[in-house]
Formats: sequence, C-alpha cells, structure tokens
Amino acid sequence: MRTILLWMARNPWLRARIPRLAFARRAVRRFMPGEDVADALRAADGLIAAGQGILFTRLGENLTAIAEADAVAAHYHEVLEASRSRSRPIEISVKPTQLGLDIDPEAAFAHCDALATHAAEVGSSFWVDMEGSPYVEPTIALFERLAVAHDNVGICLQAYLKRTPVDLRRILPLRPAIRLVKGAYDEPAAIAYRRKADVDAAYQTLAVAMAEAARDGDARCALGTHDADLVRRIATFAQAAGVPREKLEVHMLYGIRAAELRRLRKEGFPAFTLVAYGDFWYPWYMRRLAERPANVLFALRQLLP
Repeated sequence: MRTILLWMARNPWLRARIPRLAFARRAVRRFMPGEDVADALRAADGLIAAGQGILFTRLGENLTAIAEADAVAAHYHEVLEASRSRSRPIEISVKPTQLGLDIDPEAAFAHCDALATHAAEVGSSFWVDMEGSPYVEPTIALFERLAVAHDNVGICLQAYLKRTPVDLRRILPLRPAIRLVKGAYDEPAAIAYRRKADVDAAYQTLAVAMAEAARDGDARCALGTHDADLVRRIATFAQAAGVPREKLEVHMLYGIRAAELRRLRKEGFPAFTLVAYGDFWYPWYMRRLAERPANVLFALRQLLP
C-alpha cells in the first residue's frame, strides 16, 4: 500500500486530475485548514491561544522558473510580517527547491539568507525542510552556509536514511536546530530502512543524541513524529541522561493526532503544529496517506456521501 501511494504521489497524470475530485478535496481538509494563507493564519491564531508554537509551510517543490521562486520568497516575507502582530511568532519551514535550488543555487541561498534575517527581526526561526535523497547533500551544504551567519536557522533530518547519523555528527558543531522526522519519500533499501521497526530504532538513537546536545545548549531538539509512544520512550532515555522534557519539542502536522499533541504538552513537552497550506497539495497529501494506515481509512470514508 505504501509503495502504491508513493507511486501515486509521483504520477503526473494523477497529480493533474485527482485534485479536481470533490472527495479528494474533502479528505485533504483533515491535514490543512485551507489553500490560502488567510486560512492558515486563522488556524494558527487558535493554536497560539492554546499555548502551541506554529510552523508554516506553503506546499510546493521543484519549481522550474526563478520568478516562481522569487514569488515564494515574497510570500514568506509576508508571513513573517504577519507574525509581528501575534503574541507568538510564526516559524517558517521551506523546501529549498521552492526557492530555486534546482535552477540557481546561489539565488536560493540569497532567498534563504534574507528570510533568515527577516525571521530574526520578528523573533522567529527559518527551517530548511528536507526533500528526497538526491537533495540531502545540497540541502545540508545550504544549511551549513546559513548556520555560519544565523543562529535562528533549523534543518529537517530523516531517520530512515542510513546516512543520517553521519549527517547529525557533521552538523552538531554548528549548534543547530534539528527537526527529526521518520521520512516520507520512496527510497531504495540500499540507502534507507524500509521496516518500521528499523526506522523507529534509528529514530530513537538519533533523537537521544539530539536530546543530549540540547541538554548542553548545543542544539534545539524537535521530534517531528505523530508516534506519541516513541516520544515517551525517547523522553525516558533522555531523562536518564539528565535531559528535561522542556528540551524535547514535539512537532506534529495540523489535523493529525491533535488530542495527543495536547496531552504531550500537558506532560511538559513544548508542542508545535506544522500548518501546511497551498494548492500544490496532492503529492504532499499522498505521502501523508502512505505514513499511516489510519490516514488511508479516513480518506476512503470521504468517498461516502
């Protein structure tokens, strides 16, 4: 099922047609408050009032014209300005290919540099999101350049990639902010763990190492997972190493296990919701379905009247 869903995410014929279907548009509302930034801001205000941190990501990747990347950057500058009027700043998480990495790496860096500067001005953070395996090395190299000049820049790492322990050791000297996710792309077994048990084990090992760095003030540790049991296991190991729960942020996607995120916040974990929006939602949505069977059952129920 996971392989089929990830194939569907990549298929251009389905990408052009499925978003037009009413049941698909109904189903995606579980994972995003709407396609417009105004919808995302309304959702964010309610979550901020409930004591949560917020990250925004406008869906889209692999742009083909630098003018499109310029428009994406301008959009995120508007989001950061909107953050000024809120009691808690909105953080932004951006895929480098949205800012032109495929087209002009230097232009992409310039956009990231300007957004990180703007984010610092409003007390926010700029996260470099991670994409498929061909982009891991250029994304880490981009982050390394940014981290030299900015202390409010974070990066996403994927636990299922076998190279990630080396990548973690590579960037820890930069005192980074790291959001650790399991990984949602269809990667071959030669470079990625395929079994859930193996991915969970890799995730736990990486997370404990991140937590220990966070304890010493050398990192910001964000657990990007909806697996609350895994979070609690990590917290148990981290506590034995002297890491308090307030050093272990939990980042979950809007609409997924929201009640569990609220429970984790009450238990002392800083809670963040990543709010996705935009009209380029189809491949992102299919990867969300591939992550958990429960998501597939929810989508199938949308076929009913």
